[in-house]
Formats: sequence, structure tokens, C-alpha cells
Amino acid sequence: MNTAKSLRDKFARGETAFGVWAALPDAFAAELMCVGGVDYICVDQQHGLVDYPEMVEMLRAIEGRRTAVPLTRVPANQAWIIGKALDAGMQGVVVPMVSNRADAAAAVAACRYSPRGNRSFGPVRASMVMNSRDVAVMGDSVLCFVMVETREGVEKVDEIASTPGLDGIYVGPADLALGLGLPPDLDKEEPEHVAAVERILAACKKHGIVPGIQCGNGKAARKQADRGFRFVTFTKDSSLLPVAVGKEVAALGVEAVAQKASQKGYT
Repeated sequence: MNTAKSLRDKFARGETAFGVWAALPDAFAAELMCVGGVDYICVDQQHGLVDYPEMVEMLRAIEGRRTAVPLTRVPANQAWIIGKALDAGMQGVVVPMVSNRADAAAAVAACRYSPRGNRSFGPVRASMVMNSRDVAVMGDSVLCFVMVETREGVEKVDEIASTPGLDGIYVGPADLALGLGLPPDLDKEEPEHVAAVERILAACKKHGIVPGIQCGNGKAARKQADRGFRFVTFTKDSSLLPVAVGKEVAALGVEAVAQKASQKGYT
């Protein structure tokens, strides 16, 4: 299994890790996305349809492919939720709705064992897949990313980025847009949004942590990587399927046929 160390090594070399988001509650779907060039797969427990038992099966499927690092976006910044994901063997978490230093510190503490944090010791599965019960291996090695997606978070991003033990900040452009009172989508060009993302990126660089961002396609992901982001999601399963099917429908000419039938009163 690829562990968080492979991502840490990439980041240390100044390289970008590219990954995909898994929102469908299906282990086989997650397994199918473990292809060359995908450094990580992040199982979405916040906005996806994935519950904890499904997350564990998806984790096992990703591990079995031995190519991508399994991560998860947890539903909330709660210590017990973060701990259960890591105890299952997840190699890192993305924690949503972090707006200040206290929020960030709580997320970090939930990932680390004492004395660096307050994670409870019960690595039921993690100790097996990581072949260790050493708290330094299981606690210090896992990745902790937080999401800045509120106006307060942007204003306090410098203090968030300076939180000891934090590995990086992840930008969800649509979530951030909502926090700024803008329509939610990925490709944002409003000056306020552009400035907010730039401010987050600058804070990460200043404090030596990893800047991450969600993108809708490979072209956008490459642009963000060239901009300086190092943890970049370039697609998600729930978007790939309708886009791919729509492309083939267009090739069939079904849409045009349906439109003509509608005009004739057939539908």
C-alpha cells in the first residue's frame, strides 16, 4: 500500500501530487480510479454518499491496488470522526470548515497522539496495514489538511497556516465562493475570489505548508499546479460519469433526435 510518506516525499521535493475525489459509495468505482498518474484518492464523507462502513471498503479497495494513497474528507471537525477514519487505516484527512487557529489546532490534535495531540489510541486496523503500533509512525506520519472556506477563514488564514503540525490547506473553490457570498462553482473569476485564493496560497508558502485545491479537469489542475499548488484534485467520479455518458449521447445524435421529436409533439 502507498502510505502518506510517498506524498510527503513528493512535497519535500517540491513536486505536485495529483489526485481524484471519490463521492460514489462503491469500492469498485474507487478501485477503477487507481490508474497511473493518480497519486491519491480522497473518499468524500462530507458531501458524497459515503458512510463509514462504505469508506472502509473503499479504503481496502484502494490499498489493494497499491498505487494511490487513500485519504478522506471527514464530515466535520470532530475528534472522534477523524480518529475513526485514521484507525481504519486512512493515510490522511481533509477537514472542512476551519475558520481560525483554534479550529486548525483541534484538527491537528485529533490526528496526533500525545504529547503532540489528543488522538485516542485504538488503531484497530491502522496498526495492521501500517505494520506498526508505534505512535510516531501512525500518528505523526498521517496527513492533516484543513479547508478554508469562510470569510473569517480567509481573514485569519495566516494564523491557520502557522498552526504547528498542520500539513496544508485545501481550497474548495465552490465552498469558498459560498463563504464569500458568490455563486458556487469551481472556475471562479470574481476578483474577490481570486484574491482570496491567492491569499491562501501565499500563506501556505510563507509558513512552509502544502497548498491544495479542487479542480474540475486536468487542464485546470495543471494551471493550478503551475501556479504553485502542490496537492491538486483534477476530477471526481460523480462528475466523470455524467460527462462521459453525455459525450457518447452527443456522438449518437440522440439529443438532436429527441429535440426534433419534441417539436413534432412526440415527447
